[in-house]
Amino acid sequence: MDKYLSVTAITKYIKYKFDQDPHLQNVFIKGEISNFKRHSSGHLYFALKDNKGVLSAMMFKSNASQLSFNPKEGDQVLIEGRIGLYETRGAYQIYVQSMQLDGVGLLYEKFEALKKELAEKGYFKEEHKLSIPKYPQKIAVLTASTGAAIRDICSTLDKRYPLAEQVLISTLVQGKEAKDNIINNIEKADAMGVDVIIVGRGGGSIEDLWSFNEREVVEAIYNCSTPVISAVGHETDTTLSDFVSDVRAATPTQAAVIATPDIQALYQLINNGRQYITKHIAQKIQRDKQQLKQLSSYYKLKTPTLLYDQETQKLDDYQKQLNRSMEQLFLSEKHRLNILHNKLSIGPIINKKNQFRQDFNRLNIMQTQLMNRILTQKQQLLKGQVVQLDTLSPTQTMLRGYSIIEKNDKIITSKNDLQVDDEITINLKDGKINANVKEIR
Repeated sequence: MDKYLSVTAITKYIKYKFDQDPHLQNVFIKGEISNFKRHSSGHLYFALKDNKGVLSAMMFKSNASQLSFNPKEGDQVLIEGRIGLYETRGAYQIYVQSMQLDGVGLLYEKFEALKKELAEKGYFKEEHKLSIPKYPQKIAVLTASTGAAIRDICSTLDKRYPLAEQVLISTLVQGKEAKDNIINNIEKADAMGVDVIIVGRGGGSIEDLWSFNEREVVEAIYNCSTPVISAVGHETDTTLSDFVSDVRAATPTQAAVIATPDIQALYQLINNGRQYITKHIAQKIQRDKQQLKQLSSYYKLKTPTLLYDQETQKLDDYQKQLNRSMEQLFLSEKHRLNILHNKLSIGPIINKKNQFRQDFNRLNIMQTQLMNRILTQKQQLLKGQVVQLDTLSPTQTMLRGYSIIEKNDKIITSKNDLQVDDEITINLKDGKINANVKEIR
């Protein structure tokens, strides 16, 4: 029985072989995602298949968080990882370390990344978009010189609005040189002073349309000062040029429709306007005729003198009123002048002047007397204050036998301010004495 191994033992042995094989530690595999599941833990579980085989795959959350896209069923992917054995089920699988889209998927990934970047910069905001002129005089068409797109655009323009001049600029819409050619032609058309630019081509795969997803082409359209209509591909095809352009058309034909008015609709609009104006002019003429007829039958117009007879009489009345008013005003002003003349008579003025002079002399005498009296009072007051000041001065006090004692330039007023052996200065009437304190009683 010892020669028989347990399932666990053989599984561990096989896992050991997988883990030790250097060729299985770093493998590169491409295939299609199948049975894709995202676990609540964040780990990814799926199968990688091609037309002849299937390989189980598992990607840990730490590696899955580094992905630049959201994997889904049917994605063609390129995978780097290691092959190992899951002991619980005894099945081998690839532990995915990195994963990216393969082929077209890479283009879609690049498309979404660039779209997000440009959107964050504001390239697609409505506030930057220009309005299409209602009646363009010159339209530039940038597309291939041969193909259905140029025929559809030109035939639609000829049919809808032949008044507009068409400027056809042959443009590469596919291939390596297409990007630079599109940019140069957009700048060329912008410098020509056209009213609107149509950039278009027929449908195709994402690879065919990729020139219109290039960053430089998007920036050229964004910086263009002329309104741009993008008509790249069919209705289901969308490029970054569609997002940044001022208007996006589903097809080249629709681009021509957006760029121009319908000449038949304009004819109808003109005819409607002509009918409207003709109708209102006829109505106005009819109303004026009726008004003229009514005025011509007015009785005053039949007898013109009635229009000015009463006005002539009113003029005479106004003339009489004016003369009376002028006479009254003259008399009133003459009376006021007499009153002023009497007030300005010279006699009263002289009397007033003499009276003012007498009053001035009297007040001058009173002022002089008052000043002398105040001066005498002030002199007497000053003499009294001088005597009082002299009586209260320290010098007079010392003349009567008193002295002033100082310590450190401060006057001593109490025995409590002194101590034995303090040096003091005794100020007398005729000098100073420096002394020391021997006893305090």
